[in-house]
Amino acid sequence: MLESTPVPSQIRPMIHADLELVLAWRNHPEVRRYMYTQHEITLDEHQRWFEHASTDLKKHLLIFEMNQPPKPMGFVNFNETGNGGIADWGFYVAPEAPKRSGRQLGRAALNYAFAQLKLHKVCGQALAYNERSIQFHQSLGFQQEGMLHDQHFDGERYHHVIYFGLLSHEWQPNP
Repeated sequence: MLESTPVPSQIRPMIHADLELVLAWRNHPEVRRYMYTQHEITLDEHQRWFEHASTDLKKHLLIFEMNQPPKPMGFVNFNETGNGGIADWGFYVAPEAPKRSGRQLGRAALNYAFAQLKLHKVCGQALAYNERSIQFHQSLGFQQEGMLHDQHFDGERYHHVIYFGLLSHEWQPNP
C-alpha cells in the first residue's frame, strides 16, 4: 500500500481575526460533547476568554493550518503550569477537516511545544468515554499516568478523567 504524502501543515499564534471561526468549531456539537464546559459559548464570553488568555504569558493559543495557501483547520492551546516547562494541552480540529487532520494537528502541535516552546512535558486529559481521544494520545506516545474516578460532573452524571503525559525526550517528531 502506498503511503500518502502528508499535506503541508503549520502552527501559528491565534489572532483576534480567528475568534469567530474558533468559536464556531468549539460550539459544534461533536466538539462540545467532549468538553468540560458543554454549553454553547457566546461571542461575548469567547472574546472575554481570548482577551484574558492572550495576555497571559503562560498560555499559548495556536491555530493549526493545512494546505497551500494555509487554511485554518484546528485550535491548540498549551497552558504552562508553574515553572519547569510543564504544560497542559487542549485541541480540536474543524468539524469539516479532512480525515487524519487530527493526527497532523497533534504532531505539528507537539513539534511546536518541544522545539519552539521548549517544554519538558505535555500533559493531557480525556473524559473516560472519549475513546478517540484516549487512542489519539496513546498513538502520539503519551503514557497514561492515572485516572481520577468521578472527577467530572456534567450536570447529570459523574465521569472518570484519564491523565496522560509525554516527556520531551520521549517525543518522536518524525511520523
